[in-house]
Amino acid sequence: MDRLASCIDDVQSIELDNAFYVEDGKWIESLTVSTTEPFDAEEVVFGISGTTYFYGQTVPTGSSDRYAVRMMVLTNESYPFILGLILRAEAIPNRIVLTQGVFEIVLTTRTWDGFRDLADEIEASLGRFDLASVNKIASPGEPLDSGRLTEVLVTKLPDAQLQTLEIAYTMGYFEVPREVSATDVADELGVAQSTMSERLRTAEQNLLEIVYGPRH
Repeated sequence: MDRLASCIDDVQSIELDNAFYVEDGKWIESLTVSTTEPFDAEEVVFGISGTTYFYGQTVPTGSSDRYAVRMMVLTNESYPFILGLILRAEAIPNRIVLTQGVFEIVLTTRTWDGFRDLADEIEASLGRFDLASVNKIASPGEPLDSGRLTEVLVTKLPDAQLQTLEIAYTMGYFEVPREVSATDVADELGVAQSTMSERLRTAEQNLLEIVYGPRH
């Protein structure tokens, strides 16, 4: 993932959607790459040693400022590979994203001691580990593939609603406490506050319907 990031200009994030171990350090990986400008995925992968391009497609984002490609590659991952460390610890990788050279990881372990051992291994192998938060949950959640969820969501919501959600999110409207007001978001979008609020409420309702189904 870091080799891929170094070969793409203006990369925003690279998310590991799925991965399968083949042999001798080779993995088949599905990745979602987000950038600010379009790029030729096959050409980029061709320039990475030990990596073969299988397939790629553009993913709708609802934003003119973000370009996303979902691709599948066969690649050699030298040790230590972050996913390999997680799987060897018998932990579940729920999400792995590379953003600005930093891996952000959501994972599930069966015990606290198991988590501590994995954290020590990551720090020893990769040089640093920072804990953001810990939650005790009843179910472990699905392994990876949140990129597929993103793809489903963006195909279900109109562009105007997606743009409103993205701008509100990136500006900090959903933070607690809020970093910007509804007026700030509306000004950034170039619409009236009432229009922004209506789009936001409708988008939130549509998202909830995708998750929970229609109310009636």
